[in-house]
Amino acid sequence: MSGTSAALQPPADAVKPVRHPEAPAPGELLGAHYEHCFGCGGGQAHGLHLAARAGEGVSITAEFTVQPAHQGAPGLAHGGVLATALDETLGSLNWLLRTIAVTGRLETDFVRPVPVGTTLHLQAEVTAVAGRKIYSTATGRIGGPDGPVAVRADALFIEVKVDHFIDHGRQEEIQAAMSDPDQLRRARAFEVNP
Repeated sequence: MSGTSAALQPPADAVKPVRHPEAPAPGELLGAHYEHCFGCGGGQAHGLHLAARAGEGVSITAEFTVQPAHQGAPGLAHGGVLATALDETLGSLNWLLRTIAVTGRLETDFVRPVPVGTTLHLQAEVTAVAGRKIYSTATGRIGGPDGPVAVRADALFIEVKVDHFIDHGRQEEIQAAMSDPDQLRRARAFEVNP
């Protein structure tokens, strides 16, 4: 990405990311981390319903189709919706590390317009880890996984404990998520988001 700020440059002592041994297998659909997540949850009528799959190493691919409710200018995706798609895709990478992390910084380049009805093909990977900091990058293409780049982003995620969500989230939703009898869904509910 051109013009990436210094905050998104991994330090000299950063290490190569290591995929967790219990991470989903390459090609496996990750599913929603939380039903009410605007990015990936099925419980949001106008959400992105982004579908992510584990890739090789610490990478994923994802797709979402721009709906009329996602417009900014007439017939085109809103830039904030595209940034949300990138953030959701980048955040999903943390499931491959089995780390609870939140977005610390997201820098986005908008390269070309994305029309309503277009499927955005996203690819993301973790590039480095330094302590609690996770550095990653993503691109979104139109016309297919090898089509022209429409959006791209670099991000910094910060590892947090589940207390971050308990201390700052609405208690009704926190309790509902923590009471879910499905251990995997319970763990994934606190996977991403600031």
